[in-house]
Amino acid sequence: MAEQGDVLTNLDSDAASAGNGADTLPVAGLLTQYVKDLSVENPKAPESFQWTDQPQIDVQFNIAARKINEEVHEIELKISVTNKTAQGTAYIVELSYCGLVGMRNMSDEQKHAFTYAEAPRILFPFARRIVGDAVRDAGFAPLLLDPVDFNGLYVQQLQAQAQQAEQNAPVGEA
Repeated sequence: MAEQGDVLTNLDSDAASAGNGADTLPVAGLLTQYVKDLSVENPKAPESFQWTDQPQIDVQFNIAARKINEEVHEIELKISVTNKTAQGTAYIVELSYCGLVGMRNMSDEQKHAFTYAEAPRILFPFARRIVGDAVRDAGFAPLLLDPVDFNGLYVQQLQAQAQQAEQNAPVGEA
């Protein structure tokens, strides 16, 4: 016979379950990841290997999402790197790195945050390695991109949108 506090008696009082064995807890995770598109341009080779000027490196990020079905979304992390000097463009690397993310039993706010903050954070180290390898394979010193605080950027973007909504709200409305 089960006593109070016994595992068997606690199974029936589990507040997290729906009581019918249904999976009701929020869950999100990366299902797979892949290179969707990779472009490496070395337009001034071999002359660019002799350039001694300090390069100007421009790095751009973009995050996109596409719904595959109710529980799966494709998250696309786009990274564009351009290396220029006074003599011209040494190289351009453009990467579209994607992940399929599964999300279940989550509110729309939770899904949005996972899609635009957490999923890119998970994908970034892999995309960063691909960019570094592509630059090295183009004949240049490997480029190690600095870590990116995707969560911080996400919060900043939400705050900026809220401020803009406040500024555009008609007088007398909150």
